[in-house]
Amino acid sequence: MSKVKVMKVFVSVCMASIMVFVGLTGSVNARDINDWKKEVGIVIAKKQVYPRAALRREIEGRIKVEINIDREGNILAHNIKLSSGHEVLDREVSKLMKRVNPLPKPPVKAKANELTLVIPLAWELQ
Repeated sequence: MSKVKVMKVFVSVCMASIMVFVGLTGSVNARDINDWKKEVGIVIAKKQVYPRAALRREIEGRIKVEINIDREGNILAHNIKLSSGHEVLDREVSKLMKRVNPLPKPPVKAKANELTLVIPLAWELQ
């Protein structure tokens, strides 16, 4: 990092873009869903780190990861839906999923035993 002056390393979870695909029905209060999405985003943001190799090489990227969780918030599986195009960032997703497991429990009124989320992640140098 000799020539790289990093004023601020920006690692983000785009909260507004978290999408719930499966398991939430109309009976679930929208406020409960939004509160839960915020909790999930906060947990992920706190544990997301910039890989040193990517930082050294000034690599930035965005990824969309699909996460399957159970009623207790345990991550059952994850899959990169949109790659960053950089192996070092894509590899970081599995490490991140281990660090954030389990996620906050979904709203009580969510009917399905398993929920699927798509979470956008970003690694940017500013």
